[in-house]
Amino acid sequence: MPEWTLLEAVNQAFAHEMRADKDVVVLGEDVGVNGGVFRATDGLIEEFGSDRVVDTPLAESVIVGMSIGMAAQGLKPVVELQFMGFIYPAVDQIINHAARLRNRTRGRLTCPMVIRAPFGGGIHAPEHHSESTEAIFAHMPGVRVVIPSSPARAYGLLLAAIRDPDPVVFLEPKRVYRLGKQEIEDNGEALPLDSCFILRDGVDVTLVSWGASIKETLEAANELAQQGIDAEVIDVATISPLDIDTILDSVSRTGRCVIVHEAARSFGVGAEIAAQLAGEGITSLLAPVKRVTGFDTVMPLHRYEQDYLPGVNRIVYAVKQSMEYR
Repeated sequence: MPEWTLLEAVNQAFAHEMRADKDVVVLGEDVGVNGGVFRATDGLIEEFGSDRVVDTPLAESVIVGMSIGMAAQGLKPVVELQFMGFIYPAVDQIINHAARLRNRTRGRLTCPMVIRAPFGGGIHAPEHHSESTEAIFAHMPGVRVVIPSSPARAYGLLLAAIRDPDPVVFLEPKRVYRLGKQEIEDNGEALPLDSCFILRDGVDVTLVSWGASIKETLEAANELAQQGIDAEVIDVATISPLDIDTILDSVSRTGRCVIVHEAARSFGVGAEIAAQLAGEGITSLLAPVKRVTGFDTVMPLHRYEQDYLPGVNRIVYAVKQSMEYR
């Protein structure tokens, strides 16, 4: 089987689905001739032509608005927005139109489109290139929010997102785009949306994360194992709608939970998970839910990024606090 990076897995998922379904089209700034800002669409225009791989003007609202019309008329557009920090001009189109089309038409029309954006910090870029504002879209009914954390999950979840009849915001953690490779069979098998993935079994504490922070979370679990603490690791993957049942089931066995994400701490997805654990899993908890997160500031530049992003030491410290709680 071929070995792909997360970025290559995205590219191969595109190619597979475009060969299988002529209604799938790709559009965005520089996605054609240049192959995308990170080269996620590299080679697609040569195989599928400029009618299906469309370079657009630099206008996010226009790109998404045009794609909503295409989706309503039977196509399956996949939009690339170059960075999550550039997504805000399109928020009106996403929230007021894409998310509401099924409800507005009482099911007569759907909006099968995917809005892709590289997101998160860790590559020493200016702040508009380092956003982690997934909670904005998770709060909006009618939109799925999917975040892969590995090449295999990027491939399977992107296939599922393209095939979904409703709009999907698909956020790709660029910090791990080229971090490592994984063997993946290019068989067109999608992974389930709306489901968490248990990456590591454990009995002492549940670690919940998504996106690039999965890397540090797994590293922390390995370090904790050397200290006699057996951590279960859950990749949320689809943050909206949230598969809270998998998290509740894990916490019912471990009694403790630490949530890890690089987005700002306040009003985030981690807070929602903690609230649901308090509401539905309080009798299972042996300690308060802990959160290891970014800070309530704009992502700092360059060397200060590493102080902002949740690291292994911060995760291990939070777990030990949870284990020592009486």
